[in-house]
Amino acid sequence: MAEGDAKTAQREKTAFGRGFLTDIWYFAALSAELKSGRMARHEIMGQPVLLGRTPDGASIALRDICPHRASPLSAGRFAREADGSASVECPYHGWRFAADGACVAIPSLTADQALDTERIRVRRYPLAESQGMVFIWMAADPRDDAAPPSPPPSFPGVVGGRPKLVLRRVFAAHIDHAVVGLMDPAHGPFVHRQWWWRTAASRHAKSKRFESSPLGFTMVRHAPSSNSRAYGLLGGAPMTEISFALPGLRWEHVTVGRRQVLALTCLTPLNETTTAITQLVWSDHPIFAIAAPFIDAGARRFLSQDGDVVDLQNQGLKYDPPLIWIDDADRQAKWYLSLKREWAASRREGRAFANPIEAATLQWIS
Repeated sequence: MAEGDAKTAQREKTAFGRGFLTDIWYFAALSAELKSGRMARHEIMGQPVLLGRTPDGASIALRDICPHRASPLSAGRFAREADGSASVECPYHGWRFAADGACVAIPSLTADQALDTERIRVRRYPLAESQGMVFIWMAADPRDDAAPPSPPPSFPGVVGGRPKLVLRRVFAAHIDHAVVGLMDPAHGPFVHRQWWWRTAASRHAKSKRFESSPLGFTMVRHAPSSNSRAYGLLGGAPMTEISFALPGLRWEHVTVGRRQVLALTCLTPLNETTTAITQLVWSDHPIFAIAAPFIDAGARRFLSQDGDVVDLQNQGLKYDPPLIWIDDADRQAKWYLSLKREWAASRREGRAFANPIEAATLQWIS
């Protein structure tokens, strides 16, 4: 590729609302959702991906297209090879592929037809399971299935086994728009206007301290704002810390004495125009045993409101208008763009990522 073409491609990759970050971990599923001996078709970054768990318990991810006639491998079944290993069998002609993507059998070949089947491969995506979640490594080079250089992300406050809440929705938006909406501090009194959270009349000035953190930034631990009424359900004197990390992870870690609440939001790009949002909540606070149905309903209402405003926003975005971002309310959005550019540059230049975020105190009204 010519230098000019490479620079154009790079701008496309890092421009707001276009392209995806690569050589990075994305949330794929909950570990409990990968059932032994089962597989399912997913779409991640516009690519069909088979996610499954072999009968032996290993999680696998393969490109979900058989190289013979393009049938989805996920529509097939797990088979057992002579050496005892598990393979994926295509439903169309029975071609079988090992967990590393190598073709291990073509049933239609006769004994005298020589063909090195292991030269036929489907792409394998590295997977890792951590804290009950499955993360997938999306490499820039589709031929690269080497072990990732870093482990998947981990989060403080994952307590009490499985999440207390699991909420999902697909937003009709590129991941960049979903991320910016996720970290926007000023929309609450307008989008999430309800008596138990906030009202338009409850708006007041906020001042929050931010510091850089691995692959992102953190709003340092503080007492929640007095107009965030839901925190009152926790009792005591809650303290909260809110973090964001590439490619699209936001988590809020609340402590109330010895008790903890972790609310984690994971954004996974399905393609250029849709993003899956998964919200997970862990806690050892007794409120989740007492009021779980009400908390679940409130959280679902929140997510629905965010999805509805994304749909409204799309009515304007289809005309590709220029967007005006202001300080300080939109500073986190600007930080995200700078993080995205730096990540892409560090991959391109083969060097370590250098977080460009500097500590700052931001002020806004919400």
